[in-house]
Amino acid sequence: MKKSKSAKILQELLDTGIYLLVVLIITFLVVRFVGQRTEVDGESMLPTLEHQDQLLVDKISYRFHDPERFDIIVFPYPGNTQLRYIKRIIGLPGETVQIGQDGTIYINGEALKESYGSEIIRQDMIGLAAEPITLGADEYFVMGDNRNYSRDSRMADVGNIHRDTIIGKAWVRIWPLSGFGFVED
Repeated sequence: MKKSKSAKILQELLDTGIYLLVVLIITFLVVRFVGQRTEVDGESMLPTLEHQDQLLVDKISYRFHDPERFDIIVFPYPGNTQLRYIKRIIGLPGETVQIGQDGTIYINGEALKESYGSEIIRQDMIGLAAEPITLGADEYFVMGDNRNYSRDSRMADVGNIHRDTIIGKAWVRIWPLSGFGFVED
């Protein structure tokens, strides 16, 4: 028996509808659980990341392992959960972080060896870290690479970042195309 023209059109519409529904569900799952796009707003991560860089954030890998020192993470600003911050992990759970009067970062009393944020931290930017800060079992101390122009864990309004608030790890720069590639830790 031959299908009528209207039955063929109806079948095509149904097939297209199912296809679009599957695409939407897959897109939702990828954005919700695997990765999402975010934009760098400001200069706190210079020179690693620049204002208006577009990034893909890996939201899945921290389900299998803990964040590591020097990872660049995305998390909601504590005062406004709609605002996303992008910073580098400096201190890990259980560690004590302090910034000396000379601007040196100390982890458990030893100077941190790093190639990021090599500028000398100004006195007015030492903030809460002038005194030793001991991180809890699920807390991370984060800083921007542009140390003298970053609101981060040194400031009371940001403070230590709890593990369950970390959205993910900055993974790939997708814009501008001249900077396309993996974000270096």
